[in-house]
Formats: sequence, C-alpha cells, structure tokens
Amino acid sequence: MARNRFDVDENLETPFNIKHLLRAGVYIGRHKKKMILSLIYSAISAACALIGPTLIQRAINVSVPNKDWGELFLLASIMLASIVLSILFGRARSKYMIVVGQEIIYDIRKDLFEHLQRLSFQFYDDRPHGKILTRVINYVNSVSDALSNGIINFVLEIFNLILIAIFMFACDWRLALVVVAGIPLFLVIVLLIKPAQRRAWQDVSNKSSNLNAYLHESLDGMKITQAFTREEENAGIFDKLNKNCYRTWMKAQYTSNLVWYSVENISTWVIGAMYLVGLAMLGPEVQIGTLIAISSYARRFWQPILNLANLYNTFINAVAYLERIFEMIDEPITVDDAPNATELPPIRGDVCFDDVTFSYDGTVNVLEHFNLKVKAGESIALVGPTGAGKTTVVNLLSRFYNINEGKLLLDGVDIAGVTLHSLRSQMGIMLQDSFIFSGTIMDNIRYGKLDATDEEVIAAAKTVRAHEFISEMEDGYYTQVNERGSRLSQGQKQLVAFARTLLSDPKILVLDEATSSIDAKTERLLQEGLNALLEGRTSFIIAHRLSTIKNSDRILYISNKGIAEMGSHKELLEKQGYYYHLYTAQLES
Repeated sequence: MARNRFDVDENLETPFNIKHLLRAGVYIGRHKKKMILSLIYSAISAACALIGPTLIQRAINVSVPNKDWGELFLLASIMLASIVLSILFGRARSKYMIVVGQEIIYDIRKDLFEHLQRLSFQFYDDRPHGKILTRVINYVNSVSDALSNGIINFVLEIFNLILIAIFMFACDWRLALVVVAGIPLFLVIVLLIKPAQRRAWQDVSNKSSNLNAYLHESLDGMKITQAFTREEENAGIFDKLNKNCYRTWMKAQYTSNLVWYSVENISTWVIGAMYLVGLAMLGPEVQIGTLIAISSYARRFWQPILNLANLYNTFINAVAYLERIFEMIDEPITVDDAPNATELPPIRGDVCFDDVTFSYDGTVNVLEHFNLKVKAGESIALVGPTGAGKTTVVNLLSRFYNINEGKLLLDGVDIAGVTLHSLRSQMGIMLQDSFIFSGTIMDNIRYGKLDATDEEVIAAAKTVRAHEFISEMEDGYYTQVNERGSRLSQGQKQLVAFARTLLSDPKILVLDEATSSIDAKTERLLQEGLNALLEGRTSFIIAHRLSTIKNSDRILYISNKGIAEMGSHKELLEKQGYYYHLYTAQLES
C-alpha cells in the first residue's frame, strides 16, 4: 500500500470541520472547572493591565495641571496595584493552563495507546510505525495547546479587543475611529494569506512525519544497513528528507510572518494617522493626556488582532491533526470480541479447520476451503514453500486475523464466538520474531504470566536449556537487556522467548520457526526438554529444518492454498511426493 511508505505524505488538506472541535470538547469538558477559572483569571489580569493608560490620561490632563499631588499619588498607587494584580492573576492563569494542557495530552494519548493495543496485525502491516508515533506524540502535542491555551486565548483576545475598544472610545471616539479604520484592509490581507499559511504548516507536518518514519525504519534496520554498507545511501535519503523539513519550515515561517508584517505596518500607519489627526485637533478639543492614552490603547488594540489571526491558523491546523487522531481512534478493531462473546472454558486441545478460506487483502486467497482435524495432544508440523500459508494457519488459530469463510473450532467451540483473552491465554505462541523488551531477563520470561514465581521462571528456562547462559551473565536472571535484546545473540533471544512461551503452560503450543537461530547442539538439548512439555499438548510446529519435525504425529505440506500432502515422516518419504523432494534436497545441501 502507498501509505506504508516513509516518502508518501499524509492527506492533511481537508476542509475545516467544526465537528472535530466539538468532539474534542469531550476532552475539554473533563477540565471545564479549571478552564473557567483560568478564563476568569485571564479576564481580571487583562482588565487590570488596561487601567494604566486611563490613569495616565487623568494624571496628565487633571492632576498635574491642578498640582493635585494627593490624587497623583493615589493614581500611581492604583496603577502599581493594577500591575501587581495583572501579574499575579496572569501567573495563576498560566499555572492552570499548563496543568490542563498536560492533562489533555495525557487523556488523548491514553485513549490512543489503549486503542492501538487492540488493533489487528493488519493495521500495523499497512503503516510505517514512525508515522504512528508522529500521531501519538507530535499531533497530540499540537492539538493539546489549541484545546487548552488556544480556546482560552481566543475568548481572552476577543474580550481584550472589546475592552480595549471600550477604553479607547471612552477616551476619544474620533481618534478611536482612526485606529480601527485599518481593520478592513487587514481582513483582506488575512483572507489572501491564510490558505497559503495553512498549506505551508501542513507541509511541515507531512515532511516531519516522513522524517520520523524513515528514522524509525533506519534505526530498526541498522545492522542490515552496516552489513550491506548502505550508510552513505541512507545518509543521502535522510539528508533529502531533512532538507524537505527545513525548506517547508522556512516557507511556513515566511508565510506566517506576512501576517505579523501586515499587522505591524497597518498598525504603524493608523497610529501615525491618529497622531496627525490628534495633533491637528490638539488644544480645546483634544488634550495631550488623551492623545498619549489613545496611542497606548492603539498599540495594544492591534496585538489581539494579530493573536486572533494566529489562533485561527492554529485552530485550522488543529482540526486537521484532530481528524488524523480521531481517524486512528476510530480505526475499526477488526479482530475483537463478538457482542455476545463467551469465555472459552479450559480446553483439551481438539482443533478443527472447517472449510476455511482466508485472504489478507480481500482479493488473493492464501487458503481456500482448508480442512484439518487435530486431536488433543497431537503434534502437527507445517512445511512447504515460503508464502504458501504455513504461518497463516497458526495466525488464524490464534485469531490474529478473522477468517473470511468457514469455521475454526476448539473442542467443538467456534473461536469467533469466544473472548480473545480466554482464547489466547490458553495458547503458547512463539513467533518468528523473538522480540525482547527492555528490562530484566526475569521480566521478559514472566511477561505472559505476571504472577509466576522466580522458581517457575527458572524451571521454564531450564526446560528450554536457557538457564546455563542466563546464570553466566553478570546479574543472572536480573541482568538488564536493551530493547530487542541487543545484548543477546539471536539464539539466546529465541531461548528466552521460548521460556516465556512455555511458562504460560499452554494447552496449545504454536512454534513458528522457533529453533531457526539455535545451533545444532543447543537444538538437540532443547528438543529433549520439549518432549516432556509436548506430551499431552496439541502443538503446531513450523520449521524449515525438517530434521526437527521427524517425530511429529503428522506433517502437513502446505501448497496451492491448502494441504498438498499429509502424513507421518515415514509415510511421506515412502510416497516420494512434495515432502520427499524437500527432505532429500535438504540432505543433499
């Protein structure tokens, strides 16, 4: 799919849709008390800050000419108190908004992460993980400020604008009209600039998302990069993406500054015009104190207008980000509990694939009319060419994907009608990717059974022959390993993953290339430990090394969307079919 590419931009060019802001109101509503209090503090702080020019007007026009030093001292005291109150209420407001902003980030990320935990394998197959991280981190950061500070500031700037206009018109309505005369021109400029400004910042988000996706991919594949000496080529790709980020950011800054330049120029022109008109009227009609007060209010009048223009752009971008965030939250959970799902009781391990058909993309079937019955305790090996559907069989058994047609039964119960937890908790699954989490080896083995004792963990490690190498490490089972187990060899990682799987004491055991990275000596020891574990359990084993599955009860050769051959090792060799040719080819190699 095209979207599973680091160099494909996300579509952020969508019309402004108020429904996304309204939906975001759910997150805002959780903190409405703090936001209302913050708005009150903001209004008080703004009102206190606007008293100053009026007090100066009174002092210059009345107190100084009348030499009323008492009134002058009173005005100075009031002005000092208003400044102090403005600062105190402004700080209180900032404190609340920091808290609210972080709480909104927490809430959205929590909902996103919990939803991501439940999405199917197909979702992650189709998307670069770096772009998922961009939505969870960058986009959430961007919208949190818009949903907290943005809304408060929007209301506050409207309040400031109205309040400044009232003070300004109260001083002198004629000069105030000169100040507001530049608004129509500013609105025309904003309407011309805003579409380009919005597109520019959306380009910044896209290029940043692409860079994050490539960085994540490169870090994951660093060993391959160095093995194939791709450092220079990859550096070139990164440099190109990095330059795209730089260029789009500079363009966005340029378009954003056009608004600021417009405000600065228009405000300078109208203030200049106001001075010309004021000086022409200076004398009996306009006093010097009034002119100074009006000029002070005029400078303040244009700041809320600039802030509102910037907030408009913030809201436009926030809606685009919200759409991407809600798109992920609304991503359907295709593999989920049915509305009337029941708990799967403790199983024996009988498995039945009843006329199962499955396709990953909805067009090309991987399995068609697949039928298989497995008795409890039976060991089934799956072999065949790459891409034939061996892993698909065990993925469907674990219900990582929904089947398109047919049924899959455990002990006669359709797994589509049981809860995922009750199903998967009774299965031990070891996939090809032996993922090791950051933490101790003890934590990694205990990952699927948190209440397991240390003794149980050690017993599982001994069964899979991991105890010896773990004991030789500096802190034994409490040795810290990095993400993906970079301190461990591939074989050691698989043994730890094996111990993790066995500790869950499953009724059905799925081993997908479980011994692919283990040397022959360790594999023999491992097989000895597994024999006791496999006794009485249903097991599905996928292996390319056919020597590891000779003792399986049945071997299935998967090809042509189904089972091409089935039988024991001896039976299939006597048949001299697909399995025979595969086995003899391995012996000769």
